[in-house]
Amino acid sequence: MTTPELIETARQLVGAGKGLLAMDESNPTCNKRFAAHGIAQTEEARRTWREIIVTTPGLAGSISGAILYDETIRQQTKDGTSFVKILTEVGIVPGIKVDTGAKDLAGRPGEKITEGLDGLRDRLKEYAGMGARFAKWRAVITPGDGMPSRGCIEANAQALARYAALCQEAGLVPIVEPEVLMAGGHTLERSHEVTEETLHSVFNHLFIQGVILEGVILKPNMVLPGLSSPKQESVDEVAAATVELLLRTVPAAVAGIAFLSGGQSAELASARLNAMNVLARSPASHLPWPLVFSFARAIQQPALEIWQGKQDHVAAAQDALRHRAHSNHAALQGKYSEAMERT
Repeated sequence: MTTPELIETARQLVGAGKGLLAMDESNPTCNKRFAAHGIAQTEEARRTWREIIVTTPGLAGSISGAILYDETIRQQTKDGTSFVKILTEVGIVPGIKVDTGAKDLAGRPGEKITEGLDGLRDRLKEYAGMGARFAKWRAVITPGDGMPSRGCIEANAQALARYAALCQEAGLVPIVEPEVLMAGGHTLERSHEVTEETLHSVFNHLFIQGVILEGVILKPNMVLPGLSSPKQESVDEVAAATVELLLRTVPAAVAGIAFLSGGQSAELASARLNAMNVLARSPASHLPWPLVFSFARAIQQPALEIWQGKQDHVAAAQDALRHRAHSNHAALQGKYSEAMERT
């Protein structure tokens, strides 16, 4: 894929008024969610759930791309059609998660470093040959007592940049995901501070590695108070803080911003995304990039709770999945409302 093709793929993912569906949970994470609903923790159950997702009628009306996991990109429907083919035929661009998870950072208790650079060039080549057109790498930054350290931020930013450069070499658009976690009692102001420092470091390292920003999608957290913080700012306050931060840290050349949901409820994630896009459409706003979504649980969870591993629940689960995707699509236009949850 040439540079113009990379840029065009990035624009297709974030510039078409749609968002991304993250269905790249690792097998242990997927099994944990299944266990909570009494679903068998088997490869066949995971395959069935993913088939339910990719065959949901009308999903392409709201979703531009789907992030897959190594197991998922190799799976097929029960009739033998690959998931990649199904997605591609309806106009959803297939992508792939390529990091191998966050591990303990040496000498930094409580902090993580994401691994997966070893052998990545060959894996990217294989995934591209299987039909993937973009990739994703997640770094984890934990606010806490004395955290994050500068060493943690720099190590993860460098890894993200090296991954992004390898992706572009392989002709894949990199989604760069530095996530400042919601867990904890930190304030919105502390989230703002940590996210700002993290994004400055990430873009510095992307520059050092020669990454083409027009072919990059940023997948950040929203600026949020910790889940156990006594003060929980309003939807509009979160939107304003997030947009202000992005304007200060993200170069205009970046193709787009696709927010992660990070454990927010489905409805709250949609409302906050909507508020940001209302701001983006105000006469005083001149945002250089589209603000879209790259949600996992905030789209999947309601459907998973309905499915519960039962075949006669499939249609209702697909309806719930399509509703959440449609709600977030409406939020990209600043047209989401609580009333949509009552229809």
